Amino acid sequence: MSQSETPSTGASRPASRIAASIAGTKLAPPRAARRLLPREALLARLVATRRQRFVLLRGPAGSGKTTTLVTWRQALLSFDFDVAWLSLTSEDNDPARFFDCLLASLAEVDPAVAREVALLSGEDWEAAGIEHRVIMLVSGIARRSRELVLMLDDAHHLTDPLITLALQHLIDYAPAHFHLIVASRSALQLSLWRFESQGQSSEFDLRDLRFSSAESEQFLRDQLGEIDPRDAQVLYELTGGWIAGLQLFALDLKNRRDGRYACIQVHDAQAFADYFECEVLVRLAPGDLELLTCVSICDRFCASLCANLMGQPHAFIRMSTRLVHLEAENLFLEQAIGGDRETWYRLHPLLREVLQARVATLSETARRALHAKAWRWFDQRGFVDEAVRHSVLAGEPEAAADMVQACAQALVAQGELGQIAGLLRQLPHDVIEARFDLRLLAAHLQLAARNLDVAERSIEAMQVEAARGGLDDQQRFTLILLRGLVALQRDDTDALAAIMPELQRPPADTDDFKLSGCSSIMSWLHMYRGEYKTAREVLEDGTRREGAPRVNLIGRCLAGMSHALEGQIVVAEGIYREVLKDAEKYGSAYLGAACMATGLLGDAMYERNDVDAARTMLEERIEIVERVAIPDVVLCAFVTLAAAQRLARQPLEAYAYIERLEDYALKYRLDRLLAHALREAVRWSLAQGEPDQADAALKRAEALGARYADATRGTALEIRIAAQRARIDMSLHRQEFDDARARLVPLIAISEAGGRWRRVASLRVQLASADLARGSDRLAGDNLLEAIHLGHRLGLQRTLVDASPRLTELLETMLQKEALDPVLKFYVQRLKACADAAGAGLSAAPAADLANGMKALSERETEVLELLAMAMPNKRIARVLGVAPETVKWHLKNIYMKLGVTGRDEAAARLRDFSGGTPPVPSR
Repeated sequence: MSQSETPSTGASRPASRIAASIAGTKLAPPRAARRLLPREALLARLVATRRQRFVLLRGPAGSGKTTTLVTWRQALLSFDFDVAWLSLTSEDNDPARFFDCLLASLAEVDPAVAREVALLSGEDWEAAGIEHRVIMLVSGIARRSRELVLMLDDAHHLTDPLITLALQHLIDYAPAHFHLIVASRSALQLSLWRFESQGQSSEFDLRDLRFSSAESEQFLRDQLGEIDPRDAQVLYELTGGWIAGLQLFALDLKNRRDGRYACIQVHDAQAFADYFECEVLVRLAPGDLELLTCVSICDRFCASLCANLMGQPHAFIRMSTRLVHLEAENLFLEQAIGGDRETWYRLHPLLREVLQARVATLSETARRALHAKAWRWFDQRGFVDEAVRHSVLAGEPEAAADMVQACAQALVAQGELGQIAGLLRQLPHDVIEARFDLRLLAAHLQLAARNLDVAERSIEAMQVEAARGGLDDQQRFTLILLRGLVALQRDDTDALAAIMPELQRPPADTDDFKLSGCSSIMSWLHMYRGEYKTAREVLEDGTRREGAPRVNLIGRCLAGMSHALEGQIVVAEGIYREVLKDAEKYGSAYLGAACMATGLLGDAMYERNDVDAARTMLEERIEIVERVAIPDVVLCAFVTLAAAQRLARQPLEAYAYIERLEDYALKYRLDRLLAHALREAVRWSLAQGEPDQADAALKRAEALGARYADATRGTALEIRIAAQRARIDMSLHRQEFDDARARLVPLIAISEAGGRWRRVASLRVQLASADLARGSDRLAGDNLLEAIHLGHRLGLQRTLVDASPRLTELLETMLQKEALDPVLKFYVQRLKACADAAGAGLSAAPAADLANGMKALSERETEVLELLAMAMPNKRIARVLGVAPETVKWHLKNIYMKLGVTGRDEAAARLRDFSGGTPPVPSR
């Protein structure tokens, strides 16, 4: 990556491990012991396809697919392409595991590509969740301009339909500079007809991969030193140019004293297995055969591991010599890059299959003993993922559970939730259920992935067990902490207040990570009680702890949020910027804190009238904010984006964000966020001249508020206030000024009592507007002056400007009648200039550019554009086309880019221009 492409998120800085459990040998191609046979004709044909979207190398085992990939990779690197490599096994045929491997592979090239997707560690592995992950990954790929190739070796192991779906989405949605190259024994169930018709897809099969007669002779000459051309021709005919067969004959001939070979055909894997078993393995030294059989249980091995498996832990030098000798003899060993000081090897897949058949004949006791040696060796060296796998295969799931528990706390504190989820997936379900600590860990992961219903059911079940006794103090406190996290995610201050006394009494030996998390939860409750100073004191105590830097960053964000709730935007903005700066020094483990700071900072920037910068910043991260942030941050981000789009004269884009906020609130049963979404819907509908739509949204808001009519504090009170404000907006629009005033006065009193001064400033502007319309000029002036004093003291701009469309009139009257001091007068003039500012209008595109842009749209993009022109929001377009909303958003981004527009309204205008004023009727 060039320096100019380094993302602002700090891709060039030290990154957190992405899927740290993935062995480095999977992420790098094998290194041949000998120089590879040059195959210029085949390589030239491969290189010619380097800019195609998808290329498949298909052939039976041993046909040279991996060797061809390695050679091709070197050629692509010489063309200055970035190439990611992933060697697959049957263990990767699981959507979660596959994504871990995929992200780890791409992170080897550019950590920024996979950083955001790596946060999604939950169990959402249905089709929609798969598509969402792919789109986020594709968005990361699209942000870089360098050519990127992903090579998947042994992809025939991927038979899970969801993985196939993920690959299909990756091919369909990836930008033009991304290329997928796959080596597989069988065809993949992918729909490629569109790319084939466009010349963007190619397939090379056994006819392309097998050696010619000349290449076979040269290969045998390289292996044996010398061979009679007639013998070379016979071997070519016996193998059909099948590379593994030639390699097998070469190995066999080197070990035969008489130089003869058995005249049997070796064209496929079964013939290979039979020949290897009968003609080669029987002549190996017993020690070498035993060694190869033992190591076949491992995906990778090194001299130290071999010595351990052979029961000779101190024979490291001797094992190193034997491995070097076996590799030099070309006994189907491949050297692999492991990312550490060890020299790692792996067996050729065909040989491994033959040897694993021998392992299967061993007694169960012998097999388990081998796996037991492997897991202890991997465990001692910190390779937790492989240690856990071999421990389970050794019939020691309890030992595997011990290893997971031993590293869990550190990994959670570091934010490595993806690795923890991968480790838990390897454990048998009954082992997890039998261990309370593992159940707590699983519930924590469910909460982090926002699988709230599943997490709540698990926590409720554990709560029943806790009531029976038998738990230690730490387990009880961890369970209470999880209940607090649920309350926070459910936006339920009453539930949190019920357990507050227990949160305030942590056990004496509680670690810093839990204590910091506890401080964050309690501070949030204090904020919604109006106890801002107490909230900050609690947070200050938590951020002094050294053992939880990631949680401390979140605590600092919450401290900024407490200032923002009071209206101290300038103070809050400074805190958010510092947190964002600190979080971006690290990798994906800190991306949650960075997203939280981003969502809150966007609100502060909008408030300070830095609208365009706020919109740009939030749009880049809104997907991940929506997935991982707490409800307060999601609310800030969506409301800010909707307001910014309104100012940019993109009403459809604004409504799309309002609708997304409503969907989010309904999905997670967040009534406060729903109330705000309905209020925003009322305001948008009124501004667009849609009174019936506004009235429908108001009725829903008031019905929601009625359920909380008795609320006096916390988030429940906020729901009632949001519903009241929606009614006030409607009353002012309908010129029912007495009704508006009657509702505004008590709301101002409630807000003042709760210290919500930013809201007080907005409400007083609305009250001034109502009083002016009622003819009460003095009351209007008093209320406006109070709002002006508040706004100046707190550093507010958009809160006052957005409160009333009559603000300019009110400010002009004030400037004429009030003798303001110079400082306050300057502030009023700034507000007036802000209120008078008009957004840029839609620009007309030249006819030629417009025609070219329309021609560049794909069939699906044209369908999306036609439906968009009918004022359909994303959710409805998705329903019409039968796709996920995230897919619609991805198509819209491509449409905007091709048409040279910035939003939905401009895109719809372009279609109308192209169609002579009336958009064509969609065929559906």
